[in-house]
Amino acid sequence: MTDTPLPESPAVTREPQTAGAGIVAKPSGRKRTDVRAAIMFLAPNLLGFAVFTLLPVLFSLGAAFTDWDLTRPGKTHFTGLSNLRHLLADGNFWVYFANTIYLMLGLPIAIACSLGLALLLHREVRGVVVYRTVLYLPSFTAGVALMLLWQALFNPDIGPINAMLRGLFGQSFPVPQWLGSMSNLLGLEPERLHVAGKYFGIGAREAILLMGIWTVAGGNTMLLYVAALGNVPAELIEAAKLDGAGPWQRFRNVTWPQLAPTTFFVVVMGVIGGLQGGFEQARVLTAGGPAGTTTTLSYYIYTVAFERFEVGYASAVSWVMFLIIFGFAMVYWKVGNRETAI
Repeated sequence: MTDTPLPESPAVTREPQTAGAGIVAKPSGRKRTDVRAAIMFLAPNLLGFAVFTLLPVLFSLGAAFTDWDLTRPGKTHFTGLSNLRHLLADGNFWVYFANTIYLMLGLPIAIACSLGLALLLHREVRGVVVYRTVLYLPSFTAGVALMLLWQALFNPDIGPINAMLRGLFGQSFPVPQWLGSMSNLLGLEPERLHVAGKYFGIGAREAILLMGIWTVAGGNTMLLYVAALGNVPAELIEAAKLDGAGPWQRFRNVTWPQLAPTTFFVVVMGVIGGLQGGFEQARVLTAGGPAGTTTTLSYYIYTVAFERFEVGYASAVSWVMFLIIFGFAMVYWKVGNRETAI
């Protein structure tokens, strides 16, 4: 038996390695053209952001350390931290900060209502698309028009809300005065951080709370939960049913943990919106009254800058509000990341 020679493998040519073999090749001319085209498309947006957002923000940061007053043109001086010291001693700032927090008390209720509506709309029932559209439709309404409608609803004399209360409890029932009342559920005195029994009741703050709950419950938060419910694995629900879990147990142990990232996002955005919100409501419905009970930090900044013309102090209040929002977001982001494992 003779050995047959194996066929020679084709020669493999190897390029000699040079000292610069590990260097990344320069981008081709096409890639450079693509980069230039991308910059050209982004330039208008970047220019608009720089002119109308970045520069005003930096300008307000500088103004926060001055005594800029529009009634004294040309007499602006650098004052260092004097605006901050003034703010810490400003009783109005703390009262209006308390008003801002008070008007955020409806946020948990609004989120719970949004989740409840999402659970109802997630069911496979006839006409569910129509129900979703009807519930979300008010979100397309302009803010000012919506507030004027609520102003008519809260009218203490001819408003439908008080008319319904009188119909249910009798004509002698003491109906709330709503937007014209300083009463509140915590009994806070107007313009002071004190509690007094005569101020317990329902007033302007509760009217804005109810309006906010109604606005959030059927809006974007509901749609976020509807989308999140659609991403819950059906096999987990079926496995829980086979194990004998009831509806509440399935929601608590299966559905709710899957909604944690959405809830995390909703809470962060809700608190951020609440801390910097309240301007439209105060401007359109109450002008910050009665007696400052509906004046929030955002409306206070407006009054200081454009009614008292103290632009430097208004800028300082704006940046303190930013630091409060930023601090909350960072703390909640750190805690929420651990809980939701984002």
